[in-house]
Amino acid sequence: MRRGIAASALVASLALTATACGGSGSDSKSDGPVTITWWDTSNATNEAPTYKALISQFEAANKDVKVKYVNVPFDQAQNKFDTAAGSTGAPDVLRSEVGWTPAFAKKGYFLPLDGTEALADKDKFQSSLITQAQYDGKTYGVPLVTDTLALVYNKAIFAKAGITTPPKTWDELKADASKINAKENVYGYWGSTQAYYAQTFLYGEGTDTVDASAKKITVDSDAAKKAYSTWLSLFKGQGLHKADTTADAYAHIQDAFVNGQVGAIIQGPWEITNFYKGKAFADKSNLGIATIPAGSTGKSGAPTGGHNLSVYAGSDSAHQKAALKFVNFMTSAKSQTQIALKNSTLPTREDAYTAEVKADPGIAGYQSVLSAAQPRPALPEYSSLWGPLDIELPKIAGGKESLDTGLSNAEVAIAKLVPDFSK
Repeated sequence: MRRGIAASALVASLALTATACGGSGSDSKSDGPVTITWWDTSNATNEAPTYKALISQFEAANKDVKVKYVNVPFDQAQNKFDTAAGSTGAPDVLRSEVGWTPAFAKKGYFLPLDGTEALADKDKFQSSLITQAQYDGKTYGVPLVTDTLALVYNKAIFAKAGITTPPKTWDELKADASKINAKENVYGYWGSTQAYYAQTFLYGEGTDTVDASAKKITVDSDAAKKAYSTWLSLFKGQGLHKADTTADAYAHIQDAFVNGQVGAIIQGPWEITNFYKGKAFADKSNLGIATIPAGSTGKSGAPTGGHNLSVYAGSDSAHQKAALKFVNFMTSAKSQTQIALKNSTLPTREDAYTAEVKADPGIAGYQSVLSAAQPRPALPEYSSLWGPLDIELPKIAGGKESLDTGLSNAEVAIAKLVPDFSK
């Protein structure tokens, strides 16, 4: 998942310094409640209030446990937890992105949860999400929220351009963008240069950054080149916005969409609440959500994202017991329903998709495209493989280097992350 979190780096740093040793139990008296620390990586403005409210409910029902809440900027949390767990001690509970979970489990930082109170409802969760939380046959996280990418579009703009259904292929998207621009004088589509978003093009060609089962790097393969060629072609043409390679590109794309300045973008459900705040979607029913257009193979897909709650293996037994109880509460059907209703995020268990939850058109729309989501391979290093591409793709899209050069550079960098993989 990719999201921006408005927080002062200085304030966050001070807060983390004060709470990094949450697992040590230094805040708890021997005859008083156990205080556990939770690092939450959700959006501090839109989502965090819901989690804070749930903490109050948990503490009211469990007088023997106190929860110290710390909101950590998502783009800093992985490195900060890695540092804390490897030295001074980490928080008792981490809201761990699905790609981080196996990586931290491999390092021994997470507690196996099979057979514990945290996973008492294991069979209630989507099985693929449990699989993504596993490493070497053990489960190290309980799915809290899930997500994927979809083509989100402005129904009114499409209708005024005479388009009655969302595009099913990238060629259809180009044609629709041209129509929208000609009739409405706004951009039809604005694509991202981030590797996570470009991943959908790889799936459309039946390939990936690596072939984990064959232990082979495939980012510079013919299929990958075809995928990225299609991705690159969507930055030039009538109705197609040029590549934005600035540091604020994510915000630029999002703002243009919610204000009716572009007909369609690729985005995840973590932005549903922000969609509704834009003038283009004051009427929530104007938000269209469709499966990502298919590539030349006829295949369509997007990465399965989301977050698990994981327990720090370095905490003492009293803190681990309290943390397991807290994780069970936060991932219960009741809590997930409350989170979905307040934050418009997608639950990870079917019994949380109540009629009231599904009445939210954003949630209902994204739920309909989840079947096209592609789970990540069982490779702890997988999420880190997007790092080299996040460096090379903006250069390619900005015309600073050729596609061949950029993918070759990415291949070299990825080979260092998975040294036992062949090219």
